[in-house]
Amino acid sequence: MSDAPSDQGRLSAILSHPLLRMAIPLTIMLIALAVLRDLSREIAPAELIAAVRSYPWTAIALSTCAMVTSYVALALYDPVILRGMKTPDMPGWVPVLTGVSSMAISNLLGFSWLTGGAIRYRIYAAFGVDIAAVARLIATSWIAFALGLLTLLGLMFTFHPTGMSQVIVLPRLPETILGILILAGVVGLYIWTWPGGRELRIGRLSTPLPKATRGLTLMVIALVDLVATALTLYFLMPADLAGNFVYFFIIFIGALGLGFVSNAPGGLGVFEATIIAALGGTGRPDLLAALLVYRLIYTLLPFTIAALGLALAWTLANRTKAGVAAQTLRRAMRPIVPVLMAAVALLSGAALLLSGDLPTTAKRMEVLQDILPLALIETSHLLSSVAGVMLLIVARGLYRRMRRAWLIAMALLSAGLIASLLRGIEYEAMIALTLAIVVLWSFRDAFYRVGLGSALHLNARWVITVVLLFAGITWIGFFAYRNVAYSQDLWWQFAWGGDAPRFLRATVLVAVVLAAVSLNTLISRAGTRLPPQPIPDTVRRLVAQSSQTDSAMALTGDKRFLIAPQGAAAIAYADTGRSLIAKGDPIGDRTAGEALIWDLRDMADRMGRTCAFYAVQTDYLTAYLDMGLQVVKIGEIARVPLAGFTLDGPKRKDWRHAKSRAARDGYVFEVIPAAQVSGHIAALRMVSDAWLALKGGAEKNFALGAFDPDFLCHFDIAVLRHAETGRIASFANLLQAADGSELGIDLMRYDPATTPAAMDGLFADMMLWGRDREFDWFSLGAAPLAGLENRPHAPVWNRVGGFIYTHGARFYHFEGLRSFKQKFDPVWEPNYLASPGQLQAARVLYEVSLLISGGLRGLRRR
Repeated sequence: MSDAPSDQGRLSAILSHPLLRMAIPLTIMLIALAVLRDLSREIAPAELIAAVRSYPWTAIALSTCAMVTSYVALALYDPVILRGMKTPDMPGWVPVLTGVSSMAISNLLGFSWLTGGAIRYRIYAAFGVDIAAVARLIATSWIAFALGLLTLLGLMFTFHPTGMSQVIVLPRLPETILGILILAGVVGLYIWTWPGGRELRIGRLSTPLPKATRGLTLMVIALVDLVATALTLYFLMPADLAGNFVYFFIIFIGALGLGFVSNAPGGLGVFEATIIAALGGTGRPDLLAALLVYRLIYTLLPFTIAALGLALAWTLANRTKAGVAAQTLRRAMRPIVPVLMAAVALLSGAALLLSGDLPTTAKRMEVLQDILPLALIETSHLLSSVAGVMLLIVARGLYRRMRRAWLIAMALLSAGLIASLLRGIEYEAMIALTLAIVVLWSFRDAFYRVGLGSALHLNARWVITVVLLFAGITWIGFFAYRNVAYSQDLWWQFAWGGDAPRFLRATVLVAVVLAAVSLNTLISRAGTRLPPQPIPDTVRRLVAQSSQTDSAMALTGDKRFLIAPQGAAAIAYADTGRSLIAKGDPIGDRTAGEALIWDLRDMADRMGRTCAFYAVQTDYLTAYLDMGLQVVKIGEIARVPLAGFTLDGPKRKDWRHAKSRAARDGYVFEVIPAAQVSGHIAALRMVSDAWLALKGGAEKNFALGAFDPDFLCHFDIAVLRHAETGRIASFANLLQAADGSELGIDLMRYDPATTPAAMDGLFADMMLWGRDREFDWFSLGAAPLAGLENRPHAPVWNRVGGFIYTHGARFYHFEGLRSFKQKFDPVWEPNYLASPGQLQAARVLYEVSLLISGGLRGLRRR
């Protein structure tokens, strides 16, 4: 039984490994492409082209009308849902713009629950809507979609429309009963939600349900969306294959579902293979043409309209920056831009790869043959394909708003435009690339981040997207040259009509480039971290003048600094590769400190980093909130009032006895001035090494001081020293506020081989020493996660933190640390984290723990 948790942990680690996460969807899509290849084996490329060109305009017009109806329905989801939620006010067109643009992009890229959700969150967050509300909006829309689908199925089972029995074979009576039960369940849900205030709970997850009237409206919208989406393809289908609409609709929904779970971009390959197999359309060029035209109408056309429309709106808004409407438009559009431009780059790269995989037009090649050498044609073909795959790769940099990625993308689009001209006067690709350049140029000021990370670095999810897209496009190339007999000689054939050899060479080159980038992604780090800086004299001066003892953590040597003009204030921070995290509030002048908070936020934004402020007090809370950060409590700080402090009384008997025991063992209290500390480093190190050996741990950083002579020499050191031998039993560095308001400690260590009173005796003497020098407070430091209310109606963060505080003893002695400090009867004051949101807070705290522990290896040590 003891091995079960470790076995589960190993299984979880295997299932979450990036290689497996990439392999599963890639395998699914490769299987789908293989099936699709077999299903279309008898189709010649010329037949497919002829079928596309012969489409009647009436069918295309009906399909386009159905697409428009579907997108109108999609545009209504968000306004209806937001009307029933308590969210900040925003112009009515913002939810409409959000719904249309998010679906136009996610329908093209796939991953609708990720891309669509990300766009919604970015836009609504700009208007003050928190992530929990966005999550409820997305959950409500999915619930409406599911209820609409269930209602359609219930009606079909109940009334047995023609064509139903061809797909679902059930006896009539059980089918009727099943339909009535489904409809009764839907009706029962609406009756239950009629008063409002209901919640749907699945395990520990819950989401509020809309009132029945709003729920019915959303269900009608979902029904219109589902039917219109299916009609977009149905109007294009060959009459003898589509059958009646009910039969087709069930197959269509099944194909959409399989495409979604495949994780392929837009379900590419999986959707088509399912439709062809289910309808028995093997060898039918008209069916494959219908699927191709459907992709153009339902995914490419809306995306193109959205991209061009948003580019025009962005340009007009930037020309009239002073207007309120223009400011609101930029505010709503700015979150869409990175996702939109990433999609433009992906589409442009796919267009270059696709045009390189297909045969060139003979008449255009004859024109080039008279004016260009063959070597230039061959080179242009290779360069065009490389530019295509590089655009797929650099799309992630555009998603991250990197200036470098924008410059690379503009260069690649320009190179692809020239190569498309030289390799076959491919004006179709040239038009698409020109539009991409115009759109990308229109949004040029949205790409301002100048982080040190590579614009060509991918994460695992992006690798999956690019590899699957490349696989689908390559399949089209093999389909185009299926009638060309393969031989080794093809690789070395260079001729004006050598389209197949050019395709093979370009495919291998693109695969090598993609493999190299993917391998680099797997073995390289996610980003480059800014290293710590030497401590400037300005920071030393500000710490010495500070009234906050915690400002001494700026001297640990593991941080970087932002310094205000004339040295009026400073912020100490660390770069984790994903975040810039400040330790504590700014040091120095308050006005200059508030300006530095904004400077750090702006710098993090330019670098594509999260900005957070760890272990801050109440002084600057309004500045963090004005910046749009969310403040969460992460624990409490214990401070003991020193006015009238005494060891008398029953509550302080342990400290009184410890002081007496230390004296009986021959130890006396002493404070070593900072100027003399360097002469005692060897003796202090012996104590530190003994303490580390006892605890079995390692030095900490960032929020805690380590045994570093350069750090310790900034402070007076309190010690218990044997009066005769001079051996030090324990020591602590004294953090003293410049105005005498507070005395604190950071690094306190003892040698267990000396006296049992080494630690408690030193504490007692330090407090008496601080009282005698008229310090107001003695700071015992923070107790992590202390004071968080774990109540049913408390915020989610408080409940999570309270649970960890209560049940996390195996990882950290939360309760024990607070209990130890409680013996001094302190005053507890809150300690906060300011970060972009509660969802980010957990990640920031994880990164802080890595900074403190020195990495994952240190984090595993208790």
